[in-house]
Amino acid sequence: MTGSGKTLDVITIGRSSVDLYGAQVGGRLEDMGSFQKYIGGSPTNMAAGTARLGLKSALITRVGDEHMGRFIREELAREGVDVRGVKTDKERLTALVLLGIRDEEQFPLIFYRENCADMALCEDDIDESFIAESRAVVATGTHLSNARTEAAVLKALDLARKHGAQTALDIDYRPNLWGVAGHGDGESRFVESAKVTAKLQSTLHLFDLIVGTEEEFHIAGGTTDTIAALRAVRAVSEATLVCKRGAAGAVAFTGAIPGSLDDGETGPGFPIEVFNVLGAGDGFMSGLIKGWLDGEPWPVALKYANACGAFAVSRHGCTPAYPSLAELEFFLKRGVVEKALRKDAALEQVHWATNRHKDLSTMRVFAFDHRMQLEAMEGATPAKIGAFKKLCLKAALTVADGKPGHGILCDSRLGRQALYAAAGTGLWIGRPVEWPGSRPLTLEPELGPDFGGLQEWPLEHVVKVLCFYHPDDTAAMKAEQEATVVRLFHACRRNRLEMLLEIIPSKVAPVDDMTSAQVIQRFYDLGVYPDWWKLEPFATDAAYANACDAITRNDPHVRGIVVLGLDAAEPELAASLALAAKHDLIKGFAVGRTIFGDAARGWLAGTLTDDQAVAMMVEKYRRLCHIWDAARAGKEIAA
Repeated sequence: MTGSGKTLDVITIGRSSVDLYGAQVGGRLEDMGSFQKYIGGSPTNMAAGTARLGLKSALITRVGDEHMGRFIREELAREGVDVRGVKTDKERLTALVLLGIRDEEQFPLIFYRENCADMALCEDDIDESFIAESRAVVATGTHLSNARTEAAVLKALDLARKHGAQTALDIDYRPNLWGVAGHGDGESRFVESAKVTAKLQSTLHLFDLIVGTEEEFHIAGGTTDTIAALRAVRAVSEATLVCKRGAAGAVAFTGAIPGSLDDGETGPGFPIEVFNVLGAGDGFMSGLIKGWLDGEPWPVALKYANACGAFAVSRHGCTPAYPSLAELEFFLKRGVVEKALRKDAALEQVHWATNRHKDLSTMRVFAFDHRMQLEAMEGATPAKIGAFKKLCLKAALTVADGKPGHGILCDSRLGRQALYAAAGTGLWIGRPVEWPGSRPLTLEPELGPDFGGLQEWPLEHVVKVLCFYHPDDTAAMKAEQEATVVRLFHACRRNRLEMLLEIIPSKVAPVDDMTSAQVIQRFYDLGVYPDWWKLEPFATDAAYANACDAITRNDPHVRGIVVLGLDAAEPELAASLALAAKHDLIKGFAVGRTIFGDAARGWLAGTLTDDQAVAMMVEKYRRLCHIWDAARAGKEIAA
């Protein structure tokens, strides 16, 4: 961790791209029908990978002044990476890479890097005060291939050494990025080149740590004899050399190179199924940097590195595959249960839950996803309801005023214009999928019979589903509703969407302090792990305590609970929120008719103007926010 006045642990420098990963596995890149979009480029991957492991990381690169450049900057910020060193190039486009998974041995990729933004990185982009903040600077080989980017890297390394930082090189040899292989050879990892060897050897003395595969040490050392290559590198550098050996793990050499790779320091490997080797080296490097900067012995650092590499080769994508620190600790403690790690349900749950973006510790949600209730009001038509929901959004944005901790629930059947207008506003956005009032649970037609409609959803939308479920339901009713929720949960995960599960047992049959807790436990028993729970307002502290206990016992990484309103009068709702605020797992409320009910009736009937309706909702929503904040503050003061 940071120390000695340093505010950053590591700065990586070099490539930054958008990876477009073929979604279909086992076919040619020519035949891919769709792609998943991720951040990419070795230094970018490492910055995100180390941030996930708890290090304070930063990146120095350039991105274009366009949508893909903004995506990289925003995604890095969401990962917790310091982006002060990410410069915007107004003349060049962000680099793109198209990748595919053909089989265990073939991973076709095409680099779109002609005059790209990150290759315009120059000495002026290197700020001495920024470099001085970090304990380490990590460079990659590609940016030594061009005079301009090399100058930037060398300046960063000189400043790092001046300010007492450690330096590392990931050789990261891509022949076509050095101009010694063609555009169609993006998958190639080794082509002999005396010119590349000479360039690398001119810089190796600048590093405290040098990492590469056997082939990468071949290019750095100028020979395809691995021991001889390592000795050639040792002749010009005193760095610790870490050689990656694929399934055989990795080995570290701190001094003279022995006669066998087996004589170096090693860490335990992990017997897992190889699914995708792309990005594995960056995952390995992230774990290695974690151990290195934490001062761990090399066998421990290599254990971290091997584990992070194992995650990477087991999943789709590069950065999305890398573990959080909690996930790494879970894996190292428990070990390999399923060799195909992406099929290990317990591990995947920890991976998903501990790598979610955004701080959502406060949730003040204006819920206007109502359909049936609005349709029943005097003067309501689909068009007028849609227009009213745009007024609801205006009220939500007015209260939020750009500050975090606010959100909306809005449907896409009647509220589509408001839903689309909410994109990018900073609001948390939940979107219902249940057919209003249905029991057994039926979903909106837009999802389709196979729930394939979720493919069209923006990733920032949270799938909200309301299920009227009670422990005393008949076996047939339980089975039908459970099957729908389970299927929806897996569809959400498949489409990288968070899920909010709302349960209201009181509308079905009498309830007591254990009813909701029983329902919660049942869904966990079925393997459903919602990111959010939405619960009705309880009258007793015991009911809240039982529900919270059921959730934390099963999922310590859950986002939390929001409390719904059930059209309660404000004093009644305030009393329930005061009870709810005593429990840390409850993050806030998701309330609708208490806020919009009077305004909707007046506006739809023609007795309120737009401005009057908005003002009425702003007043009620703002007051409810204050009620929650005061209740939470009271809890904290009492504590």
